[in-house]
Amino acid sequence: MHRVSTAMMSAEIPGVILAGGAARRMGGIDKTGLDLGGRTMLEHVHERLRKQVSSIIINSNEAGNDHLKGFTVKADTVPGRAGPLAGVLTGLEWAADHGYDQIVTVAGDTPFFPENLVDRFVAATGAGGECIALAATRDESILRRHAVFGLWPVALRHDLQHAIKTGTRKVVAWADRHTVTNVEFIVTDIDPFFNVNSPEDLDSARRLLGRLPS
Repeated sequence: MHRVSTAMMSAEIPGVILAGGAARRMGGIDKTGLDLGGRTMLEHVHERLRKQVSSIIINSNEAGNDHLKGFTVKADTVPGRAGPLAGVLTGLEWAADHGYDQIVTVAGDTPFFPENLVDRFVAATGAGGECIALAATRDESILRRHAVFGLWPVALRHDLQHAIKTGTRKVVAWADRHTVTNVEFIVTDIDPFFNVNSPEDLDSARRLLGRLPS
């Protein structure tokens, strides 16, 4: 029997970069436009994701920013800046319009996420199913979920729309109402889910970038 590899299946899944955060600890600027080794943070995230998915959209409410030019940018489809869940919903609605069954979301301020993220999600859940996959790492005995890194079935978009309208804001609060698979990634010398929240984090990211293989 012919078997389809997870790489072939993941190639049919689009990616959504969530770039809608307020970045209060960075002075309210759009973090994805920050310089990281001569490129914007968004360029690093986009480059890492584009090798894993069929196409990419950026969820941002700041489409006029210079560093977003040349990318496909979609603003939240619900008002009020409802946080990452609004970005997930925006991606799901876009994917439904384009005939996709699933999307993968990543954070726009996390430039070192795993290069096998999507393949691991698909291997854990199967292509086209109705199971959510969330990335996780382990700190000793504690499993920490990185909920903005997820695989989301498009079929759940109406449920998510209702949840947001009725006040749900936390990603895991909505995800845990459904079938969820936690996909664990190993932390080595670089935490793959290290994200930039402050100027100090940005300095750390620049140092970490120099330790990556060229």
